Amino acid sequence: MVKGVSRQVIVVHAPDPKLFEQAIFILKDDAVGEGVTDEQLLKEAQRLIHSPESQGKKRKLYLYGAVWAAGGSLLTGLVWLLTVLV
Repeated sequence: MVKGVSRQVIVVHAPDPKLFEQAIFILKDDAVGEGVTDEQLLKEAQRLIHSPESQGKKRKLYLYGAVWAAGGSLLTGLVWLLTVLV
């Protein structure tokens, strides 16, 4: 149980709820005090959901790990080959 914490959130419902029902954005404490309207907050939340950069980062991370794994196995193979030949 959390006591004394009050947060403002934006809940955006998914247009195609196959995997996700909704996305929840927690607002910063000073976000509402800066004169930002509810419509601007909702548009920003929807922009973040549909942005292509949020979908591409995971693919790059998987590719990055595969490159390091291939390099490590190549180096291990070369060391093994050198020890067998010498």
